[in-house]
Amino acid sequence: MIKAKFGDRIDGFVRTVFPFLFTRRLDPTVLTIFGAVVSTGAAAAFACGHLRTGGVLILAGGFFDLVDGVVARHHGTSSTFGAFLDSTLDRYVDMVLLLGIALHFAAQGRTDLVGLTGVVWIASVLVSYAKARAELFVRVLEGGLLERGERVGLLAAGAILGFLVPALWILALGGLYTVAQRFRMAYLQMQALDAASLAAAPGAPAGGGRAAGEQT
Repeated sequence: MIKAKFGDRIDGFVRTVFPFLFTRRLDPTVLTIFGAVVSTGAAAAFACGHLRTGGVLILAGGFFDLVDGVVARHHGTSSTFGAFLDSTLDRYVDMVLLLGIALHFAAQGRTDLVGLTGVVWIASVLVSYAKARAELFVRVLEGGLLERGERVGLLAAGAILGFLVPALWILALGGLYTVAQRFRMAYLQMQALDAASLAAAPGAPAGGGRAAGEQT
């Protein structure tokens, strides 16, 4: 949701607020990897029960995740592998942070909260996976109530401000709702594609896109 509304303004914002990032040539891949390392530190802090420290480290890791793409575009060093690495490490960060939180609750004997964290984990993975799979067939699948920026921000705020459990409930319910939104968007776009294919070739069999998706 935030990305859809403000995504086209991020480059200008980063250049204005953090001009020191552009005074010399930086390797965006190093920024991407360093952000994942910092986020791993956040997961370790969660696992050890240092929730506020974990929240602060989430924000620090998120900073590197925010600026790596801007730096790459500024210096003309964007690459296909860089995009792949960034997306893959985003998934890693999502999962390792929730693993740290689950370990924290497990150490407290709170199996109910471990289960809640697991629901957040499943929803987060499905939100991202639904987009990745859908975009094998449609040009772009964006939007939804809780995209990655909102999820990470809520997790950090919950840890820092002391409402981690309510934040997890919001992430669980909002995440599942976002999965449903993306399934609906994918269904509508793919139905339109199938209809266009049938109109172009009236004798062609329908359902080819669905069969391809079932071979995962």
